[in-house]
Amino acid sequence: MQVDDTAVGAVLNRLRRAQGQLAGVIAMIEAGRDCKDVVTQLAAVSRALDRAGFKIVASGMRQCMAEAEEGGAPMSEAELEKLFLTLA
Repeated sequence: MQVDDTAVGAVLNRLRRAQGQLAGVIAMIEAGRDCKDVVTQLAAVSRALDRAGFKIVASGMRQCMAEAEEGGAPMSEAELEKLFLTLA
């Protein structure tokens, strides 16, 4: 199963945003910035990664439902649950 074409752009944007934010966190730490500022920026990285992950899971769920409607082998509830828990 792959990230569907409609989700790829959003996922990549969110991952690139996280990548840039993470570079900012590293620079802040190297520059000796205040801990509160670093944690605030790190939280933004975490949110961007979470949003990308949820978009990927949603894409998988859409494919699972579409395959089930087309008579294909749907993803099991246990597999879907594992995807969600992986993000936790």
